[in-house]
Amino acid sequence: MKTRKVEWRRLDNASKIFPASYHQKDTKVFRISCELTEEVDPVALQQALDITIESFPLYKSILRRGAFWYYFEFSDIQPIVELESKPVCARIYNKGKKNLLFRVFYWHNRISLEIFHALSDGTGALRFTQTMVHHYLTIKYNESFAHNKPKLQYNASLSEKMCDSFNRHFTGDRASSAIKEKENNKAHRVRGTRTEENRTLLIEGGMSVKVALEEAHKYQTTLTIFIASVFIYAIYKNMTAREKKYPVVLSVPINLRQFYESDTTGNFFTTMNVGCHFTKSNIAIEDIIAAIKDGFKENMSEEKMSAQLNRLIAWEQNLLIKIIPLPLKDFVLRIAHKAKDKGISAAISGIGRIEMPSEFDPYIKQFSFCTSAGMPRIIMCSYGDRLVISFTSPFKETEIQKSFFQLLSKKGIEVEISSNS
Repeated sequence: MKTRKVEWRRLDNASKIFPASYHQKDTKVFRISCELTEEVDPVALQQALDITIESFPLYKSILRRGAFWYYFEFSDIQPIVELESKPVCARIYNKGKKNLLFRVFYWHNRISLEIFHALSDGTGALRFTQTMVHHYLTIKYNESFAHNKPKLQYNASLSEKMCDSFNRHFTGDRASSAIKEKENNKAHRVRGTRTEENRTLLIEGGMSVKVALEEAHKYQTTLTIFIASVFIYAIYKNMTAREKKYPVVLSVPINLRQFYESDTTGNFFTTMNVGCHFTKSNIAIEDIIAAIKDGFKENMSEEKMSAQLNRLIAWEQNLLIKIIPLPLKDFVLRIAHKAKDKGISAAISGIGRIEMPSEFDPYIKQFSFCTSAGMPRIIMCSYGDRLVISFTSPFKETEIQKSFFQLLSKKGIEVEISSNS
């Protein structure tokens, strides 16, 4: 009897933290949704998923535990489209179970992908979703596209999709990692009453990209910095006088594909922290924007990011680290993750403008992203003139969310609110 050869792949540098740090209060799962103008056809969606998965081999992986490291093992499991029935960003990875690390489901007009962050980052998962939606629309509306089928936007080779871009671009050279990070000082921590069964509370606001951009430009800044500043201001407005002695600090993921050539569908990102100290009693939004601008400028240099990543690679390649058993590595990573979180108040991600072939415009209303939340988090993305800001939180209280969207409304940005509560 012939034995099938088991194929496997190491986790990249950014992926290693997620199996060690996930828990019931933060599943490390994020969601991408595409809302269509018509009801989803589950048969056509299954056909689209069957085609898509063949060009994304990493997504057929299951997560296994070795003696010293986690690794991906490629499987023959075929993903099945489901009707949405689970809470937002419910657990996907279960230690010891051989299951895929993503799920695809639908609800009325909405197609969604949820994914365990160890498998991919937002950009990689977006490429999977764009490809699946592309196939779905050409299958569902076959007659409309019979003579003019749009070209796939993401058509990288399998080796490029599977590439570990951290190993390709960073050597772990200690000499190049001499730039020191600032100490992780204590930041204001948002606290509240945990939701039942640790369910993620999701509140989404949809608005015009054009109107939001015009408002950001009034402050001579980008949309990401403007929204991050409004987020901090909303947190600040709900702090007590005693709490204001601590800064509000946001964790911001940086997509490294904008600096280094990469078509990987795996993780290829790092993070930076930006924040604002409240040194005076009457803080204005302009003060916060100035502080966040400075933070982005300081942290977004290629030299600083390269130094940070080479430091992480060097740690990973250290012989002593390599021979430490996996349970002890997990323990150390969990402690380090908790210590790092003490210097963070909340998190914000900007996926940017999502593009699809113009032929699909009549069929797509919007895209949205959201994530499980151990702390308040915002993810923003746009499609056409539709900007969607998804606000997730582990707490029942919604004062910060209300302040955030009210601040946008007061500035003349009309916001359409929806929620899973």
